[in-house]
Amino acid sequence: MDSRVRCKVDHAKEVIVTNFRKRRWVIVDDDDDTWHFYWGTGSAARNTFNPEIGFRLADNQFINHFPNHFELTKKDLMVKNIKRYRKELAKEGRMAEYEASDFLPTTYTLPADYHLFIEEYKRRPATSWIVKPAGGSLGSGIFIMKKLSQLRKWKAQKQAAGSSVKWVVSQYIDNPLLIGGRKFDLRIYFLVLSYRPLRVYMHSMGFARFCTAKYDTEVLDPEDLMQHLTNVAIQKHGDEYNSAHGGKFSLQNLRLFVEGTHGRAAARKLFADIKAIAFHAFSAVKNVINSDRHCFECYGYDVLVDDTLKPWLVEVNASPSMSATTQTDRTVKHTVINDVINMVLPAGFPDLAACKLGVGSNLDAPMGGFELVVDELKDAARPGSASPRPPPSSAAASTRVRRARARSRTRGSTAGRPSSAAGTRTPRSRPASRTSSSRPASRRR
Repeated sequence: MDSRVRCKVDHAKEVIVTNFRKRRWVIVDDDDDTWHFYWGTGSAARNTFNPEIGFRLADNQFINHFPNHFELTKKDLMVKNIKRYRKELAKEGRMAEYEASDFLPTTYTLPADYHLFIEEYKRRPATSWIVKPAGGSLGSGIFIMKKLSQLRKWKAQKQAAGSSVKWVVSQYIDNPLLIGGRKFDLRIYFLVLSYRPLRVYMHSMGFARFCTAKYDTEVLDPEDLMQHLTNVAIQKHGDEYNSAHGGKFSLQNLRLFVEGTHGRAAARKLFADIKAIAFHAFSAVKNVINSDRHCFECYGYDVLVDDTLKPWLVEVNASPSMSATTQTDRTVKHTVINDVINMVLPAGFPDLAACKLGVGSNLDAPMGGFELVVDELKDAARPGSASPRPPPSSAAASTRVRRARARSRTRGSTAGRPSSAAGTRTPRSRPASRTSSSRPASRRR
């Protein structure tokens, strides 16, 4: 019998298939259940674990989704779980973590929260809001509203059509950080090897996605989605879309930009806050996700940074696009998939005996571009460790920012120049006050 790894894939994207072929794995047919490694859609994972089908996974069969990943990746459920998590933190008096988990704009689920939203709208009639289908993707069905009449018209249309689809309406972040006058968001890859214990890693090869149209800070035109939505599926139809770079900017270059304009300490704090977003979002669902040892998941986090360098969580994608629009895009996604596979596979895979502990059991696996966010398994294994440790607070990063600004003021006054703090700006109004957050724990090695 062929001893090679047998793999299966639902969406034969080049970056996935080439990774399989590079390892000399055998790609099986869709109806073949003798696979060892399955990179499928979210629905494929739900079908695999459907008790009515009666399929039982062997010890050496691994799949790239947790059965109920939608608790985090459906927008309405994500909001519900994070709100519940923050209430629990407040009830337990864990106020530092409560403040650190304040990364969602004010959000309501429709139609259930329709009347609550109307009350909020009337309190702040000048605020802009963005409306999205709870289970949508690729920017479809999204619109921005400033007038209540827009929402009432939309609601009447949905009722007339008999639609039962849930939607979320969130306060629109109207003070985004701009580069070259354009709005952008970040796509960052996080790998979860387990929810209980929580084991999360962040990949360094994320990217910023830019709008093709310049963002008008004076006049918000809700009809011009080219200046508001960064989705490639929308931006590629713009007149100014550049197919050479695909409207993308590497995470490393973004960090250099922030360091150059706001200082290194501010850049460190920004990325610490982004890791803290992932830590708290995953913590919010760790007790409701079915943490099966056959499962892992590579999530695509979409994060928006405002002009005060506060990151906001936009959404979490269970199946981030692996379509490559440029050669750089292809390299990034091929590398992420390669590193995911290396982190997931036990030593000796697909030998049955080697796989009994499940995915990620090889603690000496090469990390590639991944860095640690939290790994409670390794924390629990430390000598003298009574309980897993959360990522340390980003208060230290905040302190470094304050010290850097103080040194800048001192240098300015000593040289006879007006004092100025690197990276300080007059903040515009924003949905919530800036808060401190948790920094990631040390690297896995």
